[in-house]
This record gives sequence, C-alpha cells and structure tokens, in this order.
Amino acid sequence: MGCDGGTIPKRHELVKGPKKVEKVDRNAERAAKWKYCALSQEKLRRPIVSCEMGRLYNKDAIIEYLLDKTADRPNMEVVTHIRGIKDIKELNLTDNPEWAGERSNTKGDVYEDLHCGMFICPVVGLEMNGKHRFCYLQTCGCVFSDRALKEIKTDICHKCGDLFKDEDLVVLNGTKEEGEKLREKMEQKRAKAKTKKSKKSKAAETVATPSESNDDTKGPEVDGTESSRQTDGESSQSDVAGTSSSTEGSKLSKSAASKRSVQEMTEKSEVFKSLFTTHSSAKRTKAQTSNWVTHTPYHF
Repeated sequence: MGCDGGTIPKRHELVKGPKKVEKVDRNAERAAKWKYCALSQEKLRRPIVSCEMGRLYNKDAIIEYLLDKTADRPNMEVVTHIRGIKDIKELNLTDNPEWAGERSNTKGDVYEDLHCGMFICPVVGLEMNGKHRFCYLQTCGCVFSDRALKEIKTDICHKCGDLFKDEDLVVLNGTKEEGEKLREKMEQKRAKAKTKKSKKSKAAETVATPSESNDDTKGPEVDGTESSRQTDGESSQSDVAGTSSSTEGSKLSKSAASKRSVQEMTEKSEVFKSLFTTHSSAKRTKAQTSNWVTHTPYHF
C-alpha cells in the first residue's frame, strides 16, 4: 500500500531500529591531545609543560590557575592534582623541520598534511602526533619516542647527557591503564615525601628535648658550687684587672708614639718637614700677623 500522494515508503522509513553508536574521530582526538592545552584548550605554544600524569599544558595557563584557583575554568578536574609549580616539568622538545606553521597554506594551492606534528623525536625522527608513544624524563624534561628508548638502552639522556632511571620515565597522553599506573606512582611518591618530612620533624624534637633535660639537671649543681665559683670569680677578676691595666699601658704608649711631632723625627729630611704647618718656616712673626681674623692669605 502507498501513502497519500502515491508514495511507497520503505521499511527503514517506517520501522525505527536501534541507534548507531557514534564513533569518535581518532584524528580529531589525537589533535585535541597533542596540539591543544589540556586546561585552556588553546593551541600549544612554548614553553610547554607536563604533569606527573603525562598531560600537556601551556605554562601560562598553569601559572594563571595556580595564582587564582577559585576562578571558574573548563576542565578543572584535569589539574586538581597540581598543587604548585614543582608538580610540573618544562619539556625540552625538538622542533620538526617539516612543520611550516599553521598559516603556510593561506592560498589553498599547497598540500597541507594535517597529521604533521610540531615536534619530533631527536633520536629516531618520529613525529609527535599521537600515532607513536612518547615519554619524557622527570630529571631533565627531554622528550623521546618509546621506540628510541627500546632500541638504545642506556641510563644517560640522549640529548643532554643527564643520568636517569626507569622510574623517571613518564608516558605522554597514555591510555587509561597507563594513567591509573601514573596516578598510583604519584600518590606513592607523595606519601614517601610526607613520611620523610615527619621523620625530620621528629628528629628535631628529640634533639631539642635532651638539651632541656640537661639544663634541668644542671640547676641544683650550680647551687652547691656557688662558693667555689665565687672564689674563682674573684681570682679571675684580679687577673682581668691586671691584663686590662697592661693593655691600657700599651695603648697609651702607642698613642704617644703616634702623636709624636714630625719635626722631632731625626730620620726625616728638612724638605719633608717643611711640608707641614709645624715647621718654623710656616710660622708668622708679629709683624706679619694682622689685627683681624681671616681665612685667606690675601692680606700679605
């Protein structure tokens, strides 16, 4: 049978089946993780930092979040584990020479590879676009592909030469399982740091308490030995008086030697002595002196 107007409907137009699950475009998901900041959703630009969970951020966005955590921002649950600037690490990335920028194809007459990454692995040369697994070192912040670390097994960074351990490797934008492992590792590390701080505080308290107890025990002994200390104090005072008198005498002799007139020095010549006002040539006679006081010699 047909409907009004002579149309013949098909089965899929009359019978509604189950809805198809919408699949996420993998290329769009990769671009969102590897080309955009996880907090501000802006395009990544240097300096780029990463947390212990392996997410990529713009350093400016993280600093703004740390300065004002009360402000309403999207994706706040992504950075709840970041307590301060010490929880992030600035990445030492290697630029991709084939990356010409975003505005290189303004006219539309050039082929533009949308999957081209801004950075590459400095050892193997793989592009950091999400198709390959990448890691960074918490010691120096250098970024390498997982393939390079597997092919060249060393304990020294390939780029800067710093030593590192397997515990210092953090996977960038890993899977859910890898994210859970990184979270457990982060929590264990912070728990160890707390226990170390508590041990240090307890050690400081134990060092302080014995000194107080020693002061308390020394109190009554002082009362019992006051007389002996008094006699010792009198003898020490007499010694101090003798030493002070000797020092005063030496100071007086030094001052007397320093105050000796230059004219009395026999080792100095007359030319040298004439440079000073105490010389006989510098003294005026009564005829040369005037009845008024002046500071200039223009009255001669």
